[in-house]
Amino acid sequence: MTDAAELRRRTAELLAAHPPAGTDRLDFLKARFDAGLAWVHYPEGLGGLGAPRSLQAVVDAELEAAGAPDNDPRRIGIGLGMAAPTVLQYGTEEQKRRFLRPLWTGEEVWCQLFSEPGAGSDLAALGTRAVREDGGDWVVDGQKVWTSSAHVARWAILIARTDPDVPKHRGITYFVCDMTDPGVEVRPLRQITGEAEFNEVFLTGVRIPDAHRLGEVGDGWRVAQTTLNNERVAIGGMRLPREGGMIGPAARTWRERPELRTHDLHQRLLKLWVEAEVSRLTAERLRQQLVAGQPGPEGAGMKLAFARLNQEISGLEVELLGEEGLLYDDWTMRRPEHVDFTGREAGYRYLRSKGNSIEGGTTEVLLNIVAERVLGLPTEPRTDKDVAWKDLAR
Repeated sequence: MTDAAELRRRTAELLAAHPPAGTDRLDFLKARFDAGLAWVHYPEGLGGLGAPRSLQAVVDAELEAAGAPDNDPRRIGIGLGMAAPTVLQYGTEEQKRRFLRPLWTGEEVWCQLFSEPGAGSDLAALGTRAVREDGGDWVVDGQKVWTSSAHVARWAILIARTDPDVPKHRGITYFVCDMTDPGVEVRPLRQITGEAEFNEVFLTGVRIPDAHRLGEVGDGWRVAQTTLNNERVAIGGMRLPREGGMIGPAARTWRERPELRTHDLHQRLLKLWVEAEVSRLTAERLRQQLVAGQPGPEGAGMKLAFARLNQEISGLEVELLGEEGLLYDDWTMRRPEHVDFTGREAGYRYLRSKGNSIEGGTTEVLLNIVAERVLGLPTEPRTDKDVAWKDLAR
């Protein structure tokens, strides 16, 4: 069995064969993946060694100490946190070997084609259609929205309706879509911050080979639950140092600007600092629980806490800075590859945090998930459970 000592030995061999200072960044990342040190809990040949997930920290610490490059996880977060676990669980061997290596090295960016204008919180009501032609390719038509990184993505995880004659949760199939194919149109969605990290995506006669289907036909909702559970953990369970994330800039401002302090603001900052630390430690415990299996509905609770905490901290920071907190540097439309919460001014953090309670599942939907799947409370009455999708009012 692979233990910590064995991982240190393998890491030392990687560093000796590919010294970070003299090795091209991408070449080093490819070598790391091939050595099974990308995500050690994945199977051999797929970037891992079948080792316990908890031992990933051993490898990461050794490589960080040696100055080795990382794979810029913020830029490829959707691929790492959502697409990869789904491909690993439901993909064929051919799909795993095709997609996982360039996904992890960052050669190919992924996005998520789930939400639609009429199917956001009620995702299972989606109307994008996929029709199969004579047992061959699927032809997809529809519109997706709030798609992060679609403007830089090569691949997308996509759910589409393949059977309108059954209830909405049952007639969905899960695909991998090539974003460079004809018929895929990406349009920017400008946000309150001025930037456009989100997009709307129009799919018109897009052909997807059946070899790019994940899971069985009609079983897409079950496959999507793997993606969604991992998404909530990826958002709410991010690994942060003490005073990482939103609380860091607020605490730094407090220390560096004593003239801004008041007793009331001090009490509020202390309360939020403690909550941020509790959230950080809880996220660490959640990641430890992942060692035993797939993420469950607990990730919804972490994502809820993350959204509320970010919004309260950013609001306090703006109030602490007074008029200065209302300043904002640039309203021209930008197309960032990922969100940078801490590298911008307080006004940006305040505006951008408003989206935290929407993205990755709205607060209202996640509260239902926690109530029903964690606390075991009765489910809300549903009149559409046994109604064919085509017969639903829209």
